[in-house]
Amino acid sequence: MRALQNIKHRIGICALIACTGAAFPLQAKVTLPAFFTSNMVIQQQTTMKLFGKAQANKNVTIETSWDNQRYETRADRESNWSVQLSTPKAGGPYRITCSDGKKTVLENVMAGEVWFCSGQSNMGMPVAGWGQVKNYEQEIANANHPNVRLFQVKKRTSTTPLGPYDVQDNLGGWQECSPTTVPDFSAVAYFYARELNQKLNIPIGVIGCTWGGTPAEAWTSSESLKQVMGYQDQIARLEAVHFQYDEVVKDYNRQMEEWRKQLNRTDKGYRDGKECWVDASTDDSHWAQMELPGYWEGKGLPDFDGIVWFRKSLDIPADWAGKNLQLNPGTIDDEDIVYWNGEKIASGAGFNVPRHYTVPGRLVPAGTNILAIKVTDNGGEGGIAGNADDMNIRLSDKESLPLSGEWKYSVGCSLASMPPTPLHPDNSSFPSVLFNGMTHPCLDYPIKGVIWYQGCANVGRAEQYESLFQTLITDWRKQFGRPNMPFYFVQLANYLDRKDVQADSPWAALREAQSKALHLAHTGMVTNIDLGEAHNIHPKNKQEVARRLTAISLADTYGQKVYAYAPFYKDYTVENDGKVRISFTLPAIGEAFEANSDIKGFTIAGPDHVFYPAQAHTDGDQVIVSSPSVKVHIAVRYGWADNPECTLRTPTDLHVAPFRTDSW
Repeated sequence: MRALQNIKHRIGICALIACTGAAFPLQAKVTLPAFFTSNMVIQQQTTMKLFGKAQANKNVTIETSWDNQRYETRADRESNWSVQLSTPKAGGPYRITCSDGKKTVLENVMAGEVWFCSGQSNMGMPVAGWGQVKNYEQEIANANHPNVRLFQVKKRTSTTPLGPYDVQDNLGGWQECSPTTVPDFSAVAYFYARELNQKLNIPIGVIGCTWGGTPAEAWTSSESLKQVMGYQDQIARLEAVHFQYDEVVKDYNRQMEEWRKQLNRTDKGYRDGKECWVDASTDDSHWAQMELPGYWEGKGLPDFDGIVWFRKSLDIPADWAGKNLQLNPGTIDDEDIVYWNGEKIASGAGFNVPRHYTVPGRLVPAGTNILAIKVTDNGGEGGIAGNADDMNIRLSDKESLPLSGEWKYSVGCSLASMPPTPLHPDNSSFPSVLFNGMTHPCLDYPIKGVIWYQGCANVGRAEQYESLFQTLITDWRKQFGRPNMPFYFVQLANYLDRKDVQADSPWAALREAQSKALHLAHTGMVTNIDLGEAHNIHPKNKQEVARRLTAISLADTYGQKVYAYAPFYKDYTVENDGKVRISFTLPAIGEAFEANSDIKGFTIAGPDHVFYPAQAHTDGDQVIVSSPSVKVHIAVRYGWADNPECTLRTPTDLHVAPFRTDSW
């Protein structure tokens, strides 16, 4: 179908050219990719390829105001032209004029430093909008920084790498930072650019390229991803069909059909291929009860992904019998199928979409009626949520029955017992689609480096992420053509309920996997184990995240003498008295930690591998750890939990990164 549409599109263009005849070339004008616009920041003191399209075989001239140079080239048979420009040192404003007889002028162009800001929702989190960072109203009011420039790449997926002419943006080109342009822009990217601009006193451009809830594999090229364990088979399937979208969709449909068959075989709510928990004959007397609305993670099903069946008995008034009813079951995360008295009446999808359905009058007798809802959650929070007032069944605006309150429920099956759910190629988590659709089109725009905030979507796969993340960094450096390109990233913040001991923390494991990337040259990691919020995966203090990112950049990229790191764990010894002495490495751009007689965040274990809270204090540039609960001290961990309390830090509030002495 897509191929047929493309053919029709090309036929339409040809017909248009034929009808307009000689008039079409007269309207021709140099066109440029979406990232070449007025207000842009170009990377200073480098070679930049400026390119675009013009009428085939036509002469094109380029003039640059910073050196008053004039470049001449010719569009080729496919209308493409390009010139190599030597960009000046930081300054401006400048002007770039492109002409094939009709001028295209880029005004207010600045030379400075350009940073590519990417990742998932904590990087994409806007200053205002759904984000509303700390003091966001004041931040917006004060966002008058004309030498900070913003460009925001529009979300797009693709099974094949797109080119620079496929770039789409959300701001109408590069924009000066102002109270008008900053509210919906990445808070971390903006605060980072503002800090750099103030510290370096030069123009800073930031390119926001983000998509919430996305894993690292979606941002990695297929060429590199196929080298990572766990992705070879999937990339091989894509290669077999040459990454053609229609063929990938066909393959997805085949996989999904098999997966659903297996799911139904596993689901206890199915018997002999039919739903068996949907009518009055079901004995639900032994089912558990759940107060709705509310996500089931906090109501008896922690960390559960899969299928849960909900049932509720309703007493329908006699004057409602035989009439269509409006059913409003609330916001359901992710998918639902609704049954009324044993018959399927509706289905829906979307984790944040309120459901509104119709119950056919032919299914509505007076008295007892059974409402059953099959809810499937594929990840994250799940269940029937929203507001209690929005959960009801209505005959009219004035006649309704509430649906909030006690429901009976039973687990159909857990996705833990299933293979991973197949992904449609339009899904933003599909391997390589965000690299292809969003990163690859920007590769021809020279940048200084990358700041990255991602990892939540890979929690639970730490061992794989260790290799995957380092592959992504190496891949991007190769793709951007800069082997030593700075790549600075943010470690996951503390999150979820606080526990004194949590030896099996998946968030701690992912943080450790992130830290392994520091073995790559010119990488840097922001530790923000102190900035998280227990019940908000998007902590508000993005200003401090950006300050710490800026410190790393100033020290590593720009050679300034600023503190960027707390000490790193190095080694340990067990003393004669049984206490453990932890030693640290102080990086050249690091700051020693402050004295602390009661450090929070340490746990310790003996030969039985059972961890207990530990006492810890500083001893010069070392830390002494012990616990009366452990006779033989074997292993020490610091900050090893989803949401640990950690107080080992420097005077300027740089925190020691979580670590462990064991490899259990």
